[in-house]
Amino acid sequence: MHRFLLTPRWWGINVFVALAVPVCLFMGTWQLGRFEDRVDTHREASEARPAEEAAAPLDSLLPVDKKTSGRLATVSGQYADQLLVPERRLDGKAGFYVLTLLKTDSGKTVPVVRGWLPGTADPGRAPAAPGGRVEVTGALQASETSTSKGVHSQGGLPAGQLGVIGAASLVNLVPYELYDAWLTVQTPADGLTPVPAKAPSNTGLDLKAFQNLGYTGEWFVFAAFVLFMWFRLYRREVESLRDAEAGLLPEADAAAGAGVADGEAPAAASAAPGPESAPGSESEEPVRASAPRRPE
Repeated sequence: MHRFLLTPRWWGINVFVALAVPVCLFMGTWQLGRFEDRVDTHREASEARPAEEAAAPLDSLLPVDKKTSGRLATVSGQYADQLLVPERRLDGKAGFYVLTLLKTDSGKTVPVVRGWLPGTADPGRAPAAPGGRVEVTGALQASETSTSKGVHSQGGLPAGQLGVIGAASLVNLVPYELYDAWLTVQTPADGLTPVPAKAPSNTGLDLKAFQNLGYTGEWFVFAAFVLFMWFRLYRREVESLRDAEAGLLPEADAAAGAGVADGEAPAAASAAPGPESAPGSESEEPVRASAPRRPE
């Protein structure tokens, strides 16, 4: 009954199923692991920093990663050029950042966002930075890119304005050696509103995270579908063989089913009766009608 499973056609089906199911399960497990990693990083980024985690020197926290992003960093130096970062929203209101470059004691320069002001970017409204040597404490942030949320990446800004906060954007504007990071002061003065630190990139439950979860379900569904289709084909083959043994199929189909199961060639179909053997088809000698005689 089940010898059809050893035919070449079923060998191909079985090998495909044996390979497809593990691959689908592996890919589904991998996508689930990606989603769980994003959940863990989101939880870590959302947790408040311990109170005993004091500010650390800037150089000790570089390069910026998921663990150091948002940490309080301290650095000493002297303020230099000041730029405005337009089209930045805070608490649902439009405004701009006041960014001042700090020339540190190490010789490098770090951008410092001293705070936020509502309205259109206007140099006359931005308070001047303190003079002399200062010590700045701020939340460490990774450099922005043109794809970062909320940045002005189209260009065409007036002189003295910056669209993307990062070394790549500042390198053509200032003659200083720059840190690949920036600080946001959490206790600003001069009427500025503090700019909260952003969570590290790829740590939130964003669209990519839920795409990983959706792909997980798809791969597991594919694995179940492959098994379902194999069972459907197997059951149909068995039912066909049983119908052939019970004589419920036409003779040609029964012989074909038996040949698949037993390896036998289908029996020849009986010849259809010819017209000479059909009932009522016997040749009879025609009776020749005699012409009526003319009366004499």
